[in-house]
Amino acid sequence: MFQMCVLLLALLLLLLGSEAAPQGDEVVYLPGLGKQAAFKQYSGYLTVAKNKHLHYWFVESQLNPAKDPVVLWLNGGPGCSSLDGMLTEHGPFLIQDDGVSLEYNPYSWNKISNMLYLESPAGVGFSYSDDKNYVTNDTEVSMNNYLALKQFFKLFPEYSKNQLFLTGESYAGIYIPTLAERVMEDPALNLQGIAVGNGMASYELNDNSLVYFAYYHGLLGNQLWAQLQTFCCSKGKCDFYNNHNVNCSNNLEEVQTIVYGSGLNMYNLYAPCPGGVGQRLGMDGGSLVLRDLGNSFTRHPSTQRLNQKLRGVASLFKNVRLDPPCTNSTPSTLYLNNAYVRAALHISPAALPWVICSSEVNLNYGRLYVEVSKQYLKLLGAMQYRVLVYNGDVDMACNFMGDEWFVESLQQKVEVQRRTWTYQDKEGLQVGGFVKEFSNLAFLTVKGSGHMVPTDKPAAAYTVFSRFLLRQPF
Repeated sequence: MFQMCVLLLALLLLLLGSEAAPQGDEVVYLPGLGKQAAFKQYSGYLTVAKNKHLHYWFVESQLNPAKDPVVLWLNGGPGCSSLDGMLTEHGPFLIQDDGVSLEYNPYSWNKISNMLYLESPAGVGFSYSDDKNYVTNDTEVSMNNYLALKQFFKLFPEYSKNQLFLTGESYAGIYIPTLAERVMEDPALNLQGIAVGNGMASYELNDNSLVYFAYYHGLLGNQLWAQLQTFCCSKGKCDFYNNHNVNCSNNLEEVQTIVYGSGLNMYNLYAPCPGGVGQRLGMDGGSLVLRDLGNSFTRHPSTQRLNQKLRGVASLFKNVRLDPPCTNSTPSTLYLNNAYVRAALHISPAALPWVICSSEVNLNYGRLYVEVSKQYLKLLGAMQYRVLVYNGDVDMACNFMGDEWFVESLQQKVEVQRRTWTYQDKEGLQVGGFVKEFSNLAFLTVKGSGHMVPTDKPAAAYTVFSRFLLRQPF
C-alpha cells in the first residue's frame, strides 16, 4: 500500500511538472472585464542577456491550445509597445475610451492561436534593464528576441512542439525577418512562417513609393510634381531616397511638410486625426512630446537636421514622451498604469510607467539594416516557410506600393496573378483588397485600411490571418 502511494505521488509530481506553465505568471483576475476569460493567460518577464527583462503577455487559444500554433506579435517603432497591438488591434480584449473597461474582441487572433505579445526591446513598455541602458540596435534586438523565445519555451515546454509563426507590423518589418533568420537555424523551434503588416522592408523603396503615393492621392499639386520630375528623375527613373540635387532636396522637403506636417493622418490618409492637428515637437504639462518615429526620408539633410534637433532638445528635458502622430494612446496608458492592472500582470516595481512608445529607445536606436531582402530570400530559399506581406492601402507610414515593389524585387515564381480577395461581413461578401501569390509568398492589400489593419478592418484582418495560419487560399 505504501509503495502504491509513493508511486501515485511520483506520478502526480510528474504530471504537475509536465504542465510546466509558470503558475506565478498566470493572470487569475484581470481588472476591467465584466466576465473573466475562459482561457488561460500569463504575464511576466523573460530574462535575456543577463540583465534585460522583456515583458510578455501570453493568451492561450480559445480553440485548442495544446495543438494550435504559437504566434509571436511585435509592434514596431522602433520603441513601441506590443501591448498596443494587444489592446487596440487583435487581442482578446479591446480597451474602451474610458481607460478602465475592456470588451471582448469578436475578431481576436487568439480564437485560433496561442498569442505571445512581447514588449521589445528593453526600455519599451514594461520591459526594463537592470543597468537602465537602453541604447540598442537591430542586431542586438534580433538576438534578444530569439533568446526571449527560447526562454518562453523553457517556461512553457508544453508548447515547444507547436507550430511557430512570427508576426508584427511597421518597424517589425525589420524585427521579424532578422529574428526569423536566427530562428530558422534552430531545429528546436518549429518555425512555419512569418507575416508582416505594413512593414518597413526597404527605406529606399518606402521613400520612393511614398512620393508617388502622395501625388496620386491628390496631396501634391501639378507644379510640385513637375519640379520633382525635373530635379529628382533622370531617364525615366526617380530617386527620392538619396538624391544630392539641391533643388530635389528642397522639393522633397515640401513633400515631407505636406505628408507629415499639414495635419493629415499619416497612418490612415482618410481617417481624422485624433487629438487634432499637431506638430512634430510640442509640450504637454512640462513634458516634451515628440511625434516623429524617424523612419522616412532618413537620407535627406532636412530630416537629419530635424533628428539632430530632436535629440538635442530632448536631452534638455527630464520628461520626454514619444506619441505617434494622430493616435490616441490615452485609454491604454490609463489602463496599464492602474495599480491594480500592474499587480494583475505581475509588473516589476523596476518597470517605468507604461507609454505607447519609448523616446529613449527610439532616439538612441541603431538602424543597421536599410533593407531585408537577404533575410526574405534565405527564408524562401529553404522552401518550407510561408511568408505573408500585407498592407492597408491608405497608410502613408509604410505604404502598400513600396512593400509591393519589395516583394516583386525578390523575383519569386508567380503562382496566382494579382486578383481581388473576398471576405464575409454582416453586409455579405465583400472585396477585401488584392492579392498576388508566389511560391510560399503572398502580397496582399486590405482595402480602405491604414497602418493598423486589425484596428481599421478587424473582420478582414482576421480572415487574412486565419487563411494564412491554416494554409487556406486567400
